[in-house]
Amino acid sequence: MVNCWKHSGDHSEEGRCTGGGFDSSSYLPKAFWIGLSAILLLVVVALGLAGHLALAGSGSKSLQTVRITASNQTGLLLNQSAVVDLQNDLVMFSVTSSGNQTSTVLFDIKHGLICYKPVDQDSCFLQTMVRSDYEHVGSLVNASGHKRNIQLCGNKTQRRTEFLGVLAASQVNVSSLEEPLQTLCQDRSVHWTRRTDDPGKQRLVYFCIDICFPSNICVSVCFYYLPE
Repeated sequence: MVNCWKHSGDHSEEGRCTGGGFDSSSYLPKAFWIGLSAILLLVVVALGLAGHLALAGSGSKSLQTVRITASNQTGLLLNQSAVVDLQNDLVMFSVTSSGNQTSTVLFDIKHGLICYKPVDQDSCFLQTMVRSDYEHVGSLVNASGHKRNIQLCGNKTQRRTEFLGVLAASQVNVSSLEEPLQTLCQDRSVHWTRRTDDPGKQRLVYFCIDICFPSNICVSVCFYYLPE
């Protein structure tokens, strides 16, 4: 038997040795728990980092930008871009006119609303979505997954005109709107509009916004004011 000595203060105590060394069995539990804690900490950090990257990746995938180029009824080139927010069911168009002025059109699919923000007006205009609106926007949502730039063929493009009568007396309190409509129109008055077949010759059309969709359809939305 080999004697080993362990010093403690001024006294020497005889310790147990196995094969010429200290018996480390009394030290294993502490080392084991320290190692296990370190491994668990690494696992937690790794999972947190993976979750953060997954959220960042899913956020970037939920926003898609599509650029659509087409010509209007007079042959002038139309440039517009649309941001598709899949997570919030939103599609926002930025429509640039020939004078390099940009109007915004927001399709709030979740709430069934369209908000027009013309660049040269002091108001926003609301319209409820109908079946054709859902179909047009649906073609854009479907295309956003695999297309970034879309060129519409002028010969095959279907063109439609919609007339919206502005109800001047039906002004909306901006604070009652859901986001992002509230932020979009926070510095403007907001009015409801009513879809009509034809304003008639006695009504003056004040302005139009042309919007084109990947389904090869361009809609010219024209506004005029109804009597109070």
